[in-house]
Amino acid sequence: MSALVENKTIFFIGATGYIGSAVLSKLLKYKRQYPITALTRSPEKLELLNKLRDDVKGLQGSLSDLDLLEEQASKHDIVFNTADADNVEATKALLKGMAKRKAETGHRPVYIHTSGTGVLADDAAGEWDTLKIYSDLGANPDAKPPLLAIDSLPDTALHRNVDLLILAADARADIRSFIILPSTIYGINDCDLVANGIGNNQSIQMPALIKASIARKRPGMVGKGHNIWPNVHIRDVAELFMVVYDLALAGNKGNHGHQGYFFAESGEHTLFSVGQTIGQAMVKYKLAENPEPTTFTKEEIDKYFGGSDYLGSNSRARGERSRRIGWRPKYEAEDFFRSLDEEVKVTKDKANSDGSFDFGGKL
Repeated sequence: MSALVENKTIFFIGATGYIGSAVLSKLLKYKRQYPITALTRSPEKLELLNKLRDDVKGLQGSLSDLDLLEEQASKHDIVFNTADADNVEATKALLKGMAKRKAETGHRPVYIHTSGTGVLADDAAGEWDTLKIYSDLGANPDAKPPLLAIDSLPDTALHRNVDLLILAADARADIRSFIILPSTIYGINDCDLVANGIGNNQSIQMPALIKASIARKRPGMVGKGHNIWPNVHIRDVAELFMVVYDLALAGNKGNHGHQGYFFAESGEHTLFSVGQTIGQAMVKYKLAENPEPTTFTKEEIDKYFGGSDYLGSNSRARGERSRRIGWRPKYEAEDFFRSLDEEVKVTKDKANSDGSFDFGGKL
């Protein structure tokens, strides 16, 4: 018997964002269609969502509307959260609502949550790389270098407080949880929801670095830029969500909870190499004279990144479970570096009328 009732409904959070719009666009083309309620803060985007299709209903609200989140989670069999990975109170409200759904129907709702490989981030501040690599399948001491398990991370790691709440709900059999952890996502998002004026076409990490570099007229990096991160194209991320969704709908035992981590990664980069590539594009577009990156000063870190040296951390992952369930990313490391030219062009065109940028967003 399937772990879900037959007449399923979906509650979708984050539809107007970079990840969420790409995922929802894919979901609307999925082989099996179920009614979708999509949350948005924007009255304008609410109207656009309601015009998409008869089986898509926009709902105005935010992650601060805890009663609304709990109510909606209690009414649906599947919840996608592609919004804030660190909102503890919103997560508690969703889990409470899904527990009510389980009590009412006798079936565990599916919760597909977006975390991130920031959970693996260290304090390198660009000064060193690392051989610490984590696998979504678990520890493998025979790998070279050895692979570590996500569950070996401290409870204090970024995103971990929310992820642990979700895992506990799965362990109580309130839900079946599937946690997707994208790495540095890149690529200009050209999905249907962006074309319809609903979604966001750019990610956060690379545009933030590019904006800071343009503002200082020289590509920048944290420390020496020696740190390493994985990367993944937005289209491959959306595809992983669909592969995980397939797995969830199959209702098979396992592959959820502590066995339900899924890394999204298909290449790696150092921050220094990113700075060099951004610098080449900046020279091309006459935004800088020298393409070689220099270290951000403390004042610049404070000004552009709210004092955070997060971009200088190491975060290394291997999506072995993701590939085992059938995910096949189409983009590789060289595609990431090629994409930075377009990212520079699109980012510079979004500058304020005086050529400045707004800083202070969350990385």
